Amino acid sequence: MSNTAIQPEIFEKLGKIALVGGGKMGEAILAGLVHGALLDADAIEVGEPSEERSAYLSQTYGVNCVADAAEIVGAATALIAVKPQVFRQVAEHLAAAEGFSPKRVISIAAGITTETIAELFPEAQVIRVMPNAPLMALAGMSVVAVGKDTENSEGELAVELFSLLGEALLIPEDKINAATAVSGSGPAYFALLVEELTRAGVQMGLSEEQSGQMALQTMIGTGRQLQLTEESPSQLREAVTSPGGTTQAALESFASQGFGAIVEQAVRAACKRAEELA
Repeated sequence: MSNTAIQPEIFEKLGKIALVGGGKMGEAILAGLVHGALLDADAIEVGEPSEERSAYLSQTYGVNCVADAAEIVGAATALIAVKPQVFRQVAEHLAAAEGFSPKRVISIAAGITTETIAELFPEAQVIRVMPNAPLMALAGMSVVAVGKDTENSEGELAVELFSLLGEALLIPEDKINAATAVSGSGPAYFALLVEELTRAGVQMGLSEEQSGQMALQTMIGTGRQLQLTEESPSQLREAVTSPGGTTQAALESFASQGFGAIVEQAVRAACKRAEELA
């Protein structure tokens, strides 16, 4: 079954996709497109230098992989999924290749501005996306920004694409580092809270398996409740906090340790790092 029959306009506009980088985020996007959105594997080609990684991606997703993405011919969309530290080196190599001339370049490298991308690909429409790891589970949160000379419709197309992998928003580029700190790095914060809740439960006498299941399902269930109802987080928190009860005792302990300030400082640190990577 092909998703080109389900979402013809998206994939007709995108054309052939060159996915540059088959690491964790590259695979998350690939998994969402091929296994989730049911994009034909023939419509996407992956540039991945690791032979072992290429073999795995080909076997798992049925895509063709090449060691050098510059060898990918006829791609209308280049989706660059490499680490920001190597982005310029990779992009300069691609830009110098005669056969590599995509209509649009979509980058997911944290901190790399559309201005920088446009300097390297002056003829292309430039889109910057900050996704997160839950893309692999079709539950990602992505934010999209376009370059100053890029048509807004290109940003909307990217939103439509990444909405197939979860949810996506089009935002001004000057807000994207803050978004990176909230949603891009957010899965790690969530995982840390599950870890710590699990550990605390074990300290209280629960088995690790029991405590882990409780912690994870509570997080998932709470998120789902917030998503499906019109309750705000503060309304939900107040609804489950009985005066003088157990939840109030826990929340007061959080407050006494400066939980809000700790979270804000962490997000500011992530945002600062995103700015430094630029």
